[in-house]
Amino acid sequence: MNQIQADFDRIAAFADDGWNHNNHYHGFLLKQLPPRCEQALEVGCGRGAFARLLAARSGHVTALDLSPEMIRIAREQSAAYPNLSYKVGDVMEYELPDDYFDCIASIATLHHLPLGPALLKLKAALRPGGVLLVLDLYQAESAGDWLTSLVTIPTSAALNLLKNGRAHASPAERAAWDEHGQRDVYLTLAQVRQTCAALPGARVTRHLLWRYSIIWKMPL
Repeated sequence: MNQIQADFDRIAAFADDGWNHNNHYHGFLLKQLPPRCEQALEVGCGRGAFARLLAARSGHVTALDLSPEMIRIAREQSAAYPNLSYKVGDVMEYELPDDYFDCIASIATLHHLPLGPALLKLKAALRPGGVLLVLDLYQAESAGDWLTSLVTIPTSAALNLLKNGRAHASPAERAAWDEHGQRDVYLTLAQVRQTCAALPGARVTRHLLWRYSIIWKMPL
């Protein structure tokens, strides 16, 4: 985890106000929020882009990240959100209250953790009727996965050019992500679905841009 922290302290230096593979799905995730959301948690909040969107729709948001530099920048950019609290920490070591959150969200973070134990910990922190929202990356395995990946390559370049005015990130940013990516390990969708047996009724969906989602509601 120390190396992951160092990676994201480095990545935090790059601007985060443009389109990317993760914020492309912010709108999709927000549509899954419960009608009333008093307490929300984001695990792996980075510079706080999604946490701020949650704060606009929730009574209070706790946003957690392993990187002190990410949290420093997130706090600077969130001065207008008094209902948003940032914490530095590893969620697997962080004490979460039981039956407390109406929504728990995690974007491109759980692949750094043992998925099964992480899901069980987040499940215990949801109150009845609460919603778990996960967006993450997967390892292509099936023919459908590879076909989706082939479609994603030109789609990603076109969206980057359309929304950011360039087809790729800067060389320095790409180098930082590439170095971090050498340490990333992703589950296949079959492994994700198997792990989600701990969340009866969870919806696991494959998306473009090398992403999948888990949407699960705690029974009342």
